Amino acid sequence: AALALLCGSAAAVVVWKWLSKRQIHKKMEEARRSRDEGVKKMAKAVQQFREQVPSVQMDNILSLPLLELTRRLREGPLSPKTVLYTYLEKALEVTQQMNCLRHFIPECEEQLQEIQQKREKGLLYGIPISIKDHIGHKGHLSTCGLVQCLGARVQEDSVLVKVLKIQGAIPFAMTNVPQSLFSYDCSNPIFGQTLNPLNHQKSPGGSSGGEGALIAGGGSILGIGSDIGGSIRLPSSFCGLCGLKPTAERVSVQCTRLLNVDVCSHLTPVPCALGPMARDVDSLALCMKALLCEEMFWLDPTVPPVPFDEEAYTSSAPLRVGYYDTDGYFPLPPCMRRAVREIREALQAAGHQLVPFSPPRIHYVMNELFLKTFFADGGLTWLDLFTGDIVDPNLKSQVNCCKIPRLGKKLLALILKPLQFLLLKLKKVAMISTCRSVKEMWNHHHQIEVYRTEFIALWRELQLDVVLCPVLGPAFTTGYPGKLLTAISSTMLYNVLNFPAGVVPVSTVTEADEEELKLYRGCCNDPWDRTLKQAVAGAVGLPVA
Repeated sequence: AALALLCGSAAAVVVWKWLSKRQIHKKMEEARRSRDEGVKKMAKAVQQFREQVPSVQMDNILSLPLLELTRRLREGPLSPKTVLYTYLEKALEVTQQMNCLRHFIPECEEQLQEIQQKREKGLLYGIPISIKDHIGHKGHLSTCGLVQCLGARVQEDSVLVKVLKIQGAIPFAMTNVPQSLFSYDCSNPIFGQTLNPLNHQKSPGGSSGGEGALIAGGGSILGIGSDIGGSIRLPSSFCGLCGLKPTAERVSVQCTRLLNVDVCSHLTPVPCALGPMARDVDSLALCMKALLCEEMFWLDPTVPPVPFDEEAYTSSAPLRVGYYDTDGYFPLPPCMRRAVREIREALQAAGHQLVPFSPPRIHYVMNELFLKTFFADGGLTWLDLFTGDIVDPNLKSQVNCCKIPRLGKKLLALILKPLQFLLLKLKKVAMISTCRSVKEMWNHHHQIEVYRTEFIALWRELQLDVVLCPVLGPAFTTGYPGKLLTAISSTMLYNVLNFPAGVVPVSTVTEADEEELKLYRGCCNDPWDRTLKQAVAGAVGLPVA
């Protein structure tokens, strides 16, 4: 009887698991079907427009920089409808190849009608704009690539979307993201892998990878991403775009899904920032001017009411520029260091003063301050996001490490202590110390403030205006970002500091860079250095930022 009961219980568990998995697949299929139906409807609307206005010079419109496009829309040679349908058509073409769209926003046609009826034309009048999956738009899902987020639609526009609409912009598409946003690749089990339009073997970066691919492919002229460890800057680097991570409190994150997890709440000492991605720096500046308006400050009183500083932006006064080509934590490929060297020489030739600068204690910042913020509870809260879900292959190693019991992690750390130098770069969460008490958590927050004070004191001692530094790149082959979580030290530093940080493309990978890469040994030619070498190989012609 006992054996029969045991067998019956085991069979019940198997059936329950099978039913749960079937339910998950059903939800995922429904989400994909909904997306595909939306694509078909938009393709039909575009076709109707083309039949009505067959003379539209699509390539001419797509080639216009944002500032010129806004001028023509405001002055009348171009209509918002023509521009919107031109970008809708291009976005359809790009996502067919890159899988970068999560969903079109059909309400863009309502917004088109609304802006044409207004007497005042905002700074972004008639500009089609794409937004990252988790930025709230009324009536749409905010999935973060997770099955558990497929149920509830957003009840109202996020403050950022409201302000974009007030400024005359037309949000027309939501873009794909990695599962849980915790990756700098761009794939999830629901909507799949997004590809880099410059090389389909390469990743567009993440977590704002859908934005990176859509803009680089020409399907959007301006997009909004988010950044908590490099998620605007890494796709910008991989896709050859300009991207800005503002100071976190500069742009409202109200009504934006930031996941029910300590890593993205307002309480975290390393907060999430929303910011623009585009083809040139002037586009980023225009977007920030548009966002930093009275409406933003009124809708979200937690945003400091400080408008865009036009005088500082347009100033041509000589600057005192700190620079470094490596942070000493994860040596970057030769082409990225070459970029810093060449831009340093260009800045000197332009009359700026260049000063060597070395960011302090990066190993401590990466291992203690940054990763400990994300995994303060050993990753348990993050693991909860995957309940009733299928884990994306790019996240499996991190998820499996978080699942190791605390005692197992301690034993593993003890066994591997003699290899401590190698473990400084280890991507496994098992090695990352956690906060074992509330007191320890408060102390961790305090240590971040102490580090910021130390960094600012060094900056002021050298009398710096700005720092020139490398960013991770060139674009990784798909699948590799998941193997090299801690390679993002170049970007995460400025999340810990909560400093504004931008990325600009300055060169491309040459045959000489590729030859020099063969000699790359990184820190000590360990498995992670060799993995980085494999990740960036075959990148001739790709952007260097």
